[in-house]
Amino acid sequence: MRDPHLYPAFSLRSLLLLVVAMLPSMVASMAGSWLTIPSLEGWYATLNKPFFTPPNIVFPLVWTFLYALMALSFWRVLRARPEAGPKTSAILIFLGQMVVNVGWSWAFFAKRSPYLGLVVVGLLFLAILMTIRAFREIDRPAGYALVPYLAWVGFASLLNGAIAINNPG
Repeated sequence: MRDPHLYPAFSLRSLLLLVVAMLPSMVASMAGSWLTIPSLEGWYATLNKPFFTPPNIVFPLVWTFLYALMALSFWRVLRARPEAGPKTSAILIFLGQMVVNVGWSWAFFAKRSPYLGLVVVGLLFLAILMTIRAFREIDRPAGYALVPYLAWVGFASLLNGAIAINNPG
């Protein structure tokens, strides 16, 4: 099915935009990993975690899927024709939430602060909601593609909160 409000997916322009759309997810993924990995075996392993904490292997698998969805969603917005609506604010909101996404890894893992992480993950949840709304106004599937990301960050918020409660001070 062709989306008339989007430029064709397999044009040279759209394929170049796909590369552009992948960059924020790739940068956020690499930066988040760089901030997280040094604390995994030491500090994080010593925390008192709740019973619903997934095994460590689950996190990179889920995040890889979510970053791919983010790139796909962003690509659809970048491919939107001018009549689909103004894209500048949606793009800025998306890029801003990607910065907050990396900020959570910095707050929780690099700063080793579940409490600061809880503040940042709350901001991330709101930023994702704003991104979904902005993307939906341009391309409904682009907005809805971010719902699994919102759900995972909701779960991460619960997990972060439980870790903060279980590890005071």
